[in-house]
Amino acid sequence: MRRIVFLMGASLMCALGVQAQQRNVDTQKSTLTIHVGKTGAFSALGHEHEVSAPIHSGTAETGAHPAVEIHVDARELRVVDKDESEKDRAEVQKTMLGPDVLDSEQHQEIVYKSSGAASTGQGKWTLQGNLTLRGQTRPVTVQVTLKDGIYSGEATVKLTDFGITPPGKAGIRVKDELKIEFAVRLAS
Repeated sequence: MRRIVFLMGASLMCALGVQAQQRNVDTQKSTLTIHVGKTGAFSALGHEHEVSAPIHSGTAETGAHPAVEIHVDARELRVVDKDESEKDRAEVQKTMLGPDVLDSEQHQEIVYKSSGAASTGQGKWTLQGNLTLRGQTRPVTVQVTLKDGIYSGEATVKLTDFGITPPGKAGIRVKDELKIEFAVRLAS
């Protein structure tokens, strides 16, 4: 998630030109959403989940060597499933933040830090970087598009890459791959 935000910031910096300038991410106008799928023999009986991940802080360095860094407080992630009861959302929330998945009390910070950006066309970039989740750091590539001042895109992250066993019950589990979507604005 954070790597996506970092990638967006890096792409923004590329778009602003060669002159280096560090800018903050506008955390109030930026969004990060995680889509959690389901798998297994009884997956038709389960639910897919949507999680809001508020960006706690972030910066983007513009210029010849763009860079981005995004921070999310894992304890602030919220399950926002619209078709679920409050009780079911609370149960999913507890599992997600608990010791078997994010272990958010022990690993409070999720960080994405870019290591490189390459232009792939007008207003488009591929960002390379590292995502730290649950105390483990892994490389993540993100595709970013700039339109109307918003850096948007998505990335896929595997839970098992970060030492997380997808939770579930016999016949239905969370998919290993999560889709992360973002829309990031930089502060003026």
